[in-house]
Amino acid sequence: MKSKTSKPRKIAASAALVGDLVAGSRILAKQGVLDGYGHVSARSDKRPEHFILSCSRAPALVTAADLMEHDADSEPVGDPRKGFLERFIHGEIYRTRPEVMAVVHSHSPSVIPFGVTKTKLRPIYHMGSFLWSGAPVWDIRQVRAENDILVRDRPLGAALATALGSCTCVLMRGHGMTVVGESVREAVFRAYYTEMNARLQLQAEGLEGPIQFLSEAEGKGATAANRGTHERPWELWKREALGGK
Repeated sequence: MKSKTSKPRKIAASAALVGDLVAGSRILAKQGVLDGYGHVSARSDKRPEHFILSCSRAPALVTAADLMEHDADSEPVGDPRKGFLERFIHGEIYRTRPEVMAVVHSHSPSVIPFGVTKTKLRPIYHMGSFLWSGAPVWDIRQVRAENDILVRDRPLGAALATALGSCTCVLMRGHGMTVVGESVREAVFRAYYTEMNARLQLQAEGLEGPIQFLSEAEGKGATAANRGTHERPWELWKREALGGK
């Protein structure tokens, strides 16, 4: 799919936020967290009740011209292009969590098993420390028995946001995960390390246990410490994803 215009449309977002959204989409695709599906959004830094999300396009191909402004009801603002069906994931989280500035939804492969079994996803090492807050599983069937797994409207988005609660990550049964952050860079960091934490936990489950997970105190402490280092992986990942830009 090609954008209908070569120039970015006027949206309520700074050039810095636009750049982070484009980079974040491409980074997570490059790192294998997103594939042809999934999306990264940000709360508008010029109109906080709105959010910015790409039109319906594979994350690795997203450019500034693909970004669309969405209103508080998750509807595109003056833009006829096809948007993501599951944009309600983003809109309803922004509605209920005013401190959240970015959201990532993915079908991260190592995370899927934790959404369909009784095993809880827990922080196994310091890079996944933010998971100390919990990773609840949301089952769409509890809201709508007849469904296609997709969060295609506001009621489903609101139910997902409620399941997320005050956590940083919510798992979606038979679907994937959604993580939040106080910036695009933090949300990208969390999406990547949720996948990595899940992979390591799956490996550890096959060894002699019990697994020594991070305590709540360790999780809180490491999360705070890691916040000061997000620029380090971001610089590397961005260079790899954008070819040195």
